[in-house]
Amino acid sequence: MEIFNTLTGRKETFRPREPGKVGIYVCGPTTYNFIHLGNARALVVFDTIRRYFLYRGYQVSYVQNFTDVDDKIINRARAEGMDPAVLAARYVDEYFVDADALNVRRADVHPKASNHIPEIIELIQTLVDRELAYEAGGDVYFAVRKFTDYGKLSKRSVDDLRAGARVEVGEQKHDPLDFALWKAAKPGEPRWDSPWGPGRPGWHIECSAMAQKYLGVGFDIHGGGADLIFPHHENEIAQSEGATGRPFARYWVHNGFVTIREEKMSKSLGNVSLMRELTRIHPGAALRLFLLSNHYRSPLDFNQESMDAGVRSLERLKTSINLVREALESRRVRENTPDDAGGLAAALDQLRTRFEAAMDDDFNTALAQAVLFDLAGEVNGYLHHSERPNRGVLQKVLDLFTVFNNVLGIFPEREGWLVLEAESLGGELSHRLLDLLIAVRQDARRRKDFATADRIRDGLRELGVTLEDTAESVRWKKTGHQWPEGNGRSTT
Repeated sequence: MEIFNTLTGRKETFRPREPGKVGIYVCGPTTYNFIHLGNARALVVFDTIRRYFLYRGYQVSYVQNFTDVDDKIINRARAEGMDPAVLAARYVDEYFVDADALNVRRADVHPKASNHIPEIIELIQTLVDRELAYEAGGDVYFAVRKFTDYGKLSKRSVDDLRAGARVEVGEQKHDPLDFALWKAAKPGEPRWDSPWGPGRPGWHIECSAMAQKYLGVGFDIHGGGADLIFPHHENEIAQSEGATGRPFARYWVHNGFVTIREEKMSKSLGNVSLMRELTRIHPGAALRLFLLSNHYRSPLDFNQESMDAGVRSLERLKTSINLVREALESRRVRENTPDDAGGLAAALDQLRTRFEAAMDDDFNTALAQAVLFDLAGEVNGYLHHSERPNRGVLQKVLDLFTVFNNVLGIFPEREGWLVLEAESLGGELSHRLLDLLIAVRQDARRRKDFATADRIRDGLRELGVTLEDTAESVRWKKTGHQWPEGNGRSTT
């Protein structure tokens, strides 16, 4: 298996720290809003990488954090007049709704910065003791120029970086490049006691502390989006290796950017696509197909044409799998015989070999998906031309669909069975029906027909959907299992 290592700038043969075991740390979202399409690509990419290691027989320890202490959270909470911790907890819950819609499995550990303050303080103190960090006015900064390897991940020189660096108002840095490890408390902000006074951790230090706690020093893979290479991952390396004197992670893996109609996603351009909105329109399986349709390091452009293609591809897969299931249940199926089922049995082995070769080559999901669709094409042709298909070969086909899906994660699984029905009432149809019911209920409330309004509310609750009336809209939340996709808001 070969993996492209951002640190060395080349593909390398994967050699784990411990034979048969893989430790993976992936930077998760800052919990101040719903996740967007760029966040989702990283979630799906690294979920797939983890799945492939499991397929290859590795014991995987997978850690993905939540940044729940941050300036963005504090500012959003202040604007909404609520406690930052409550806001962060809300969007942790919302994250899981979106992750479930994309069939992203839970990490083995989902650590939060707020739960690891002692580990963070201990790491900062180590850096202070080693004279790689210093206190200034209650803040603690990492002294970048004292770490001689700074810039080795992003391939940037300290002198070039310093030319564009600046010191913000109120900061007392010794050098504009130095970054905060600990921030002195300001009125109304979360705070914890520390040797340098009350305050809160900086962004970068949390990942170093949590990765080392759960995976140890020199773990196998550190992942995230390409936007995190600098400064976040560069700073993680500096503070982690500065504290331990040993390599922080062996392989650095980064997924490429997502563009919207060939423009970079940007709040200023107004083209940030939230997953919550996208899953109201598109099936989660189609979105996952799209997110894996390019090599993970390549840019990925989101547009209506690509999503239409994804939906059509999804239906092709469903059709093929259902045809196999129907054939297995039909009377015309033949019991096992010595024949080769028209070459299909031999083709299955070749397809599996191609699939593994694609994933072994730096997790090339684009080629792996192509193999999945080739499998669909092979079995469709076999069923079309065979009057009495072979039961044993058809079962092997279904097993291979399941094997490929275990890695790519397109469809959920339940007790080893691919769940295709989860999307049949999902996406656009389910949400339009729900919006229609909410609109009818709102009309009833305006007419003071509260009996009808209550009947709709109570009926939806029995179906697993809770309505929450606010001054501006009606929020709904999935509370049962009948609705395949998450939470939302109707403005009717």
